[in-house]
Amino acid sequence: MMVDKNSDFLNMNNYRIEKLPVRIKSKVETRLQQIGSPLAIIAFIIIYFFLDISFLQNIDAEKLSSSARVIFDRLGTEHFSHSNVALLAIFAAALILWITEAIPNYLTSLILIIALVLTSVLPEKEAYAQLGHKVMWLNILSFILASMLVATGVAKRFALWFIVKFGKNSTSVFFSFIVINLVLSMFISATTAKATILLPIFMVVAVVYGATGGKNKNNFGRNLVLQNLFQINISASAFVTGSGANLLAASLIAGAIGSELFFFDWMQAAAPVAFLLILIAWFVGTRIIFKIPKEEKTPQIKGGMEKLKEELDKLGKIKFSEIKAIIIFSSILGLWVTDRLHGISPTAVAFMGAIIALMPKIGVVKWNDVDIPWHLLLFSAGAYTLGEAFKFTDLPSLSVNAVFDALGLGMNTPFWLLYMILTGAMTFSALIFQSKTMRAMLFVPIAIGVAGRFGFPIVSLAFPVAMLIEHVYVLPFNSKPALLLYSTDHYSLTDTFKFGFVMLVIAWVMSIVMGQTYFQFLGITPNGVF
Repeated sequence: MMVDKNSDFLNMNNYRIEKLPVRIKSKVETRLQQIGSPLAIIAFIIIYFFLDISFLQNIDAEKLSSSARVIFDRLGTEHFSHSNVALLAIFAAALILWITEAIPNYLTSLILIIALVLTSVLPEKEAYAQLGHKVMWLNILSFILASMLVATGVAKRFALWFIVKFGKNSTSVFFSFIVINLVLSMFISATTAKATILLPIFMVVAVVYGATGGKNKNNFGRNLVLQNLFQINISASAFVTGSGANLLAASLIAGAIGSELFFFDWMQAAAPVAFLLILIAWFVGTRIIFKIPKEEKTPQIKGGMEKLKEELDKLGKIKFSEIKAIIIFSSILGLWVTDRLHGISPTAVAFMGAIIALMPKIGVVKWNDVDIPWHLLLFSAGAYTLGEAFKFTDLPSLSVNAVFDALGLGMNTPFWLLYMILTGAMTFSALIFQSKTMRAMLFVPIAIGVAGRFGFPIVSLAFPVAMLIEHVYVLPFNSKPALLLYSTDHYSLTDTFKFGFVMLVIAWVMSIVMGQTYFQFLGITPNGVF
C-alpha cells in the first residue's frame, strides 16, 4: 500500500515522546490499580499480625549467613524473628503496589524505606544510606554521561549516519539497527533514553517502507518496532553498565562473593549471548512469525530515505563539542573494559568522566542540560534498601531452605535441576513483574541462597540468573521502552506476546545450553555437573 506523499509522516518531530498518544489502560489494569492499595494493606496486616510462619519463628542460627549471624547474636532470637516477619510483610505489600501501580513506584519505595525503619528491620543509618550506594552514584553519573551524548547530538548523528550509510534495503536496515543498539548500549545505561533517541528514526524508516501504524500496519513495521524493542533491552544485557538493574545484580553478587564483578567479566560472558539472541530474534521475527512479503522489502515512498539524510544534514559538520564527547566516552569505555587490569571501579571511572564533561570551558555539557530521572533513582533506592534488609535478616536464604525442605529436595539435588529452575523463574517472571530492578532484587538473592545451601559457587547460579534481567519485552507493562513502543500502534498486544513469548523460551533454552558449554569454559558453571 502506497503512503500519501503529501502526508507529514516523514517529519521526525512528530515522533517525539510528548507527541505520542497516551495509551489508555485496559479494564484489567484499571481494576488492578484500584484494588492495589487495599490489597497491599491487607497482605501486610495478615502477614505481620496473624500469619504463623514457623521457619521464621524458629530460626536456626547455624543456617544463617555470617553477616546475619552477627545481627542474630546481637538482637536475640525473638527480635530477629520479628524482623524477618516484618520484612516479609513489607516486601509483600511493596510487591503488590509495584505490580499494580496503585501509587507511583517511587512513592512505594519511600514508604518501604520508612516502614523498614519503623518496624526496626533496619537502623536508620543503613536504611537512609542506600541513596549513597555506589551503584546509585553510577546510575546518576551514567545519566550525566548519556545526557552529554544527547545534548551534543552525538547519539542522534551516529544513528542517522549509520542508517543513511548502510540502510539500503530491508535486510540492511534491520542489521543497521542491531549495530546501532549494541553500540549505544556501551554508552547509555538507560534503555528508555535509547528508545527516545531511536524511536523517531525507525518510525520514519517504517513509513518509508509503507507502515504508518494503526490501520496501515504491515509486517515490516511490526518487525522494525518489535526488533528494536528486543534489541534495546537485550543489548543492555551485554554490559554491566547497560542498566541500573544489571549494576544492582552485580553489586549483590559481589557482596556475596566478597570480590568485584568486573565490567570485563560481565561483557565476556553476556555480550556473545546477547548478540546471538538478537540474530535469532531477527530470523524468528522476519522469517517465521511476521514473514515480510516481497512487496514490503522495498521502499514504498520514492526518495523517502532522503528525509533521514536531510535530518543528518541539519546537524551540520561534526562540532568540536561532539569530538570531545566521543573522546570522553571512548576513554571511559576503554577504562571500563580494562577494569580487571587496573582495578578502578566503573563508578570511579564514571566519576572522572562526569567531572570532565561538566567542567567549565573543558567540558561539553551544562548541568541544566543533564536529564536525571530522580523518580527512578528514588525507586531504585527503595530496592537497594530492601536488599540491605535481606542481608540483615537473611530472609532469602531462610525462605529458600524452607521451600526446598518442604519439596523434599535434599543436598543431592543435581546442579542442572537447580540451574533450570532458577533461570526459568527469572526468565518467565517477566510476564508478571514490571520492574527489572525488582526482579534483580528478588531472584538474584534467591540464587545466592540456593547456591549457598547446596554448596555450589555463588557465581554459578547467580550470574546466569542476572544475565536474564533484561528480558522485558513480552507485554507493554514489562518495561518503559515496551510501553513507549506499544504506543506507536505498529503492533497489537497479540503480536508482541507471540513474538516475545517465543523469544523468552529461546532465551531460557540458550541459557541452559550456555550453562553446559560456554559458561563452563569461562569457569562460571562447574564442569561435569550437568
